[in-house]
Amino acid sequence: MPWFYYIGRLMVKILLRLFTRWQVKGRENIPSQGPVLVVVNHLNLADPPLVGVSLGRKAIFMAKEELFRSRFSSYFIGSFGAFPVHREQLDRKALRQAEKVLAEGLVLIMFPESTRSKTAQLQPAFPGSALIALRSGVPIIPVAITGTERIKGVAWILRRPQLTVNIGRPFHLPSVNGKVTKTELAGLTNIIMGHIAELLPTEYRGNYTEQGKPDDTEG
Repeated sequence: MPWFYYIGRLMVKILLRLFTRWQVKGRENIPSQGPVLVVVNHLNLADPPLVGVSLGRKAIFMAKEELFRSRFSSYFIGSFGAFPVHREQLDRKALRQAEKVLAEGLVLIMFPESTRSKTAQLQPAFPGSALIALRSGVPIIPVAITGTERIKGVAWILRRPQLTVNIGRPFHLPSVNGKVTKTELAGLTNIIMGHIAELLPTEYRGNYTEQGKPDDTEG
């Protein structure tokens, strides 16, 4: 990792402790080594660095391609361990990069909704995380963020909002016989989002309020 990665993580931790009430639950659910796919709801631009310093392990992010269009933001985001993905298409290059990260035994963080929720509620998710999980076979760890939707303007600094990162138990998706269909992929995506929803207060669950956990496999 570039030097900026380590300096940046330290700066993020300092800012969180100074200006927010930062709480992490379930950190023991993150294995100390081995590949893991972490899936998270998305409320604010602050979510990636927040999750990155909450897991206790180095992590690589999949981030929207638009963030890499300027030289400065590309360097800044890339230094935090992110790589780009085109959201509106099957980005095979990003899929190969994601599989490479996991094959190297690292933590890959994805935001299945692919964009920030304007209502703080879960939005319909894209199937990329389910496809990567299915192809790699690695454990999935759901993470739910609350509170970052309150980070707006500058007044939030005085209020020190409560930011909670709730880390769930690892699980695996059920196996699929043959080539996965769009319908099956949608169902697997719903399983992933159901796990995230279970970690959130009811008012954050949005499209997945009634989503339970279908026949997935714990551990």
